[in-house]
Amino acid sequence: MSDFIPVVVAGALGRMGAELIRTLAQTSDCKLVAAIDTTPGREGEDVGIALGLEPLEVLLSADFEGSLCLASQQHPGSVLVDFTHPKVVYQHTRAAIAYGVAPVIGTTGLSPEQINDLADFAAKASMGAAVIPNFSVGMVLLQQAAAAAARFYNHAELVELHHNRKADAPSGTCIKTAELMEELGKAFNPQELEEHESLAGSRGGLRESGLRLHSIRLPGLVAHQEVQFGAPGERYVLRHDTFDRAAYMPGVLLAVRKVRQLPGLVYGLERLL
Repeated sequence: MSDFIPVVVAGALGRMGAELIRTLAQTSDCKLVAAIDTTPGREGEDVGIALGLEPLEVLLSADFEGSLCLASQQHPGSVLVDFTHPKVVYQHTRAAIAYGVAPVIGTTGLSPEQINDLADFAAKASMGAAVIPNFSVGMVLLQQAAAAAARFYNHAELVELHHNRKADAPSGTCIKTAELMEELGKAFNPQELEEHESLAGSRGGLRESGLRLHSIRLPGLVAHQEVQFGAPGERYVLRHDTFDRAAYMPGVLLAVRKVRQLPGLVYGLERLL
């Protein structure tokens, strides 16, 4: 093992990946050892120069499994941080576990069945892994408050707002919030009349619990979420706003530092706090 944590970043030229690489360049106990990105024409560039930093002597590669293989051989105990795309995140996570590179997954879009499958795979491989829908400590606090408030309110709806380059909807963070509220086992929003949508989807996505999730995508947004509770004569609103991706970096570093000691896969930043 190295005296630093070797980190592989997938999605290195994306907004979150780039922010993480800038953070790693200023972090003493973690070191970037591989940068993966599939942007055409960028392979072979020094990722530091590509991001407007000093040269980092790490070249961009589009070869995901090749980068994992090299990292596992040259830097035992490496950690993968994945900020890529929902279409590939399951394969990326499974490949990282297979190569012995502990995955920290910030890409959302994994289904509950896929998370369960990856948890089984990580347990069989005796590998730590972390699937984190949102790295913000503030969001974890909102989710805990929402779960507590759900005990007292029967009517609730969730609204998440993101930039218009986010591929999945609703966000993994919003789904995770709903799941925490649903741990009570209660039904929400009892129907009082037969609703009719003149435009399909106007009332948002309906979960089995009765919770409704609404997604907004606009340029200029980063990541925002509201949980609205209603009762006769009152409305209780929880809201969290992220204005800069730097807000996520303490949570990412926390996961990077802890994932190798985990006995298996954990889901959610609250499992690491």
